Amino acid sequence: MLRTIRLTLAVIFFALITLLFLDFTGTLHAWFGWMAKIQFLPAVLALNIGVVLFLAVLTLVFGRIYCSVICPLGVFQDIVSWLSAKRKKNRFRYSSALKWLRYGVLGVFVLAIIGGLNSFVVLLAPYSSYGRIVSSLFSPLYQWANNGLAYLAERADSYAFYETDVWMKSLPTLLIATVTLVVLIVLAWRGGRTYCNTICPVGTVLGFLSKYSLLKPVIDTKKCNSCGLCARNCKASCINIKAHEIDYSRCVACMDCINKCRKGAITYTRRKPASAAVSQETSVAPEQVNDARRAFLSTTAVFAATAALKAQEKKVDGGLAVIEDKKIPERATPITPPGSLSARHFAQHCTACQLCVSVCPNQVLRPSSDLTKLMQPEMSYERGYCRPECAKCAEVCPTDAIHLTSLAEKSAVQIGHAVWIKENCICITDKMECGNCTRHCPAGAIQMVPSDPEDEASIKIPVVNAERCIGCGACENLCPSRPFSAIYVEGHVMHRTV
Repeated sequence: MLRTIRLTLAVIFFALITLLFLDFTGTLHAWFGWMAKIQFLPAVLALNIGVVLFLAVLTLVFGRIYCSVICPLGVFQDIVSWLSAKRKKNRFRYSSALKWLRYGVLGVFVLAIIGGLNSFVVLLAPYSSYGRIVSSLFSPLYQWANNGLAYLAERADSYAFYETDVWMKSLPTLLIATVTLVVLIVLAWRGGRTYCNTICPVGTVLGFLSKYSLLKPVIDTKKCNSCGLCARNCKASCINIKAHEIDYSRCVACMDCINKCRKGAITYTRRKPASAAVSQETSVAPEQVNDARRAFLSTTAVFAATAALKAQEKKVDGGLAVIEDKKIPERATPITPPGSLSARHFAQHCTACQLCVSVCPNQVLRPSSDLTKLMQPEMSYERGYCRPECAKCAEVCPTDAIHLTSLAEKSAVQIGHAVWIKENCICITDKMECGNCTRHCPAGAIQMVPSDPEDEASIKIPVVNAERCIGCGACENLCPSRPFSAIYVEGHVMHRTV
């Protein structure tokens, strides 16, 4: 019963968190966005003391329930391990804890956070690693399936679905997500929770707390016949059946051992101190008091992802000529989203989980390739611009790396300023009137003035009021010049209110 309850809750959490990354409309975040905010590392970086204390108390009472129910990367490993068990049953065995590796990785992880080496931090963060896998590898399949449904619905005169562009936002992020997925599958297929109990820093922290948890699996030596079935089914490899001991720092409270024990010798109960010590040669452990079993509640949930159809078609101008894609300009300072305050604040708080990238409706956010802030989102305007009426990135950010109180605040934040490139402007190269940047500037920061101050009839060119510009990128995105825009946004290290 306990295992059924745990599996039910794990499937629900796993399915909904996965859908948060797949849902490009951002609709689900209004209901289930809290699931991202209660992940351990995002709560720590957001200084959300309430959530951190809740997870600590949860662990001190129930053990590492977070790892077996709430953490999506942990549940994903359980799924892989379950599939592996279809081929070979009873394949695990007890192994000693690699404490030097666990605490060594944790120490380096903490030093990396203090020293601002966020590229290393985001590689090991379990929630962020899973987010990158879903957004880089699973999301394209989900979007292609959506586009296929949109295509079929359109033929049936229905607009229940709409097409969305499927494109590679960052090659380094895609490669890292692929390597992470392969490593996790190999480790989980062969050793169950190997990653969680040797590398994951969150697992190490919660493992230390779980040693002192109130409730935990306890072996009753009176009933145990030392068959070893529990140890051979423990994916954490933490049951030493010869000594009748469980390493609670590695136990993830999956309840598999309770389910497998045919003698009812393992119960999830309060562990009590031994009444007498017996030598290990006799293979008899100290007596434990066997309390009554406890239960929670029930139900099941299933998650499925679908296949793909229809790639993005080339855009053409009136059906006559292919419109050349824009190229990314060389920015001296990358642009961080409104609400991130500064490049330093953003780098310190962002876990590079890609949740904001997944829900950005304007396709402005994409993972950085810069090693100093690898995979953390930055803004670029080749496919869209940051619309004043949109604040989805701030709504979904679990760490408050992006924080906006209102849309009015967003419209007043200057994240960069526009720069005009005379050599690219069609007003100069083609001697023709344009004014596209002026017409679409929401801040009114661009004006068209005569190119010759002494001749009012001369071709007009854009002039940027850098003090008024908020860096939204409308001018850069809508500029007709190709392949580089005649006007682009240069980022600011520190944001300010205009």
